[in-house]
Amino acid sequence: MLAYYVEWHMREAWRSILFADEDLEAKATRDPVAPAKRSDEAEAKAENKKLPDGTLAHSFRTALETLSTIVRNTCRTPGAKNAPSFAVVTTPTAEQQRAMDLLVKINA
Repeated sequence: MLAYYVEWHMREAWRSILFADEDLEAKATRDPVAPAKRSDEAEAKAENKKLPDGTLAHSFRTALETLSTIVRNTCRTPGAKNAPSFAVVTTPTAEQQRAMDLLVKINA
């Protein structure tokens, strides 16, 4: 249950970079029985596969796949028995940084 809760928060935070509809006012006022209709902005994202600023739009899965390339490697000098180790974290791309910045806003 916790995983679904975390995923819901992530989807809400990433609404602007996903194919999701950002028009929450229309969602709140629509007839719950009638079929949902996407906004023009959401249709444009789905058709062009791009956001209004020209960057790629993502599904939830592809957003996670993009973030999965950020890794932390523990390195050690080769051949040294008791050499200290150090960590190297890959630098996120602008797209990855944007996604992570949106997730930080969950706690705010």
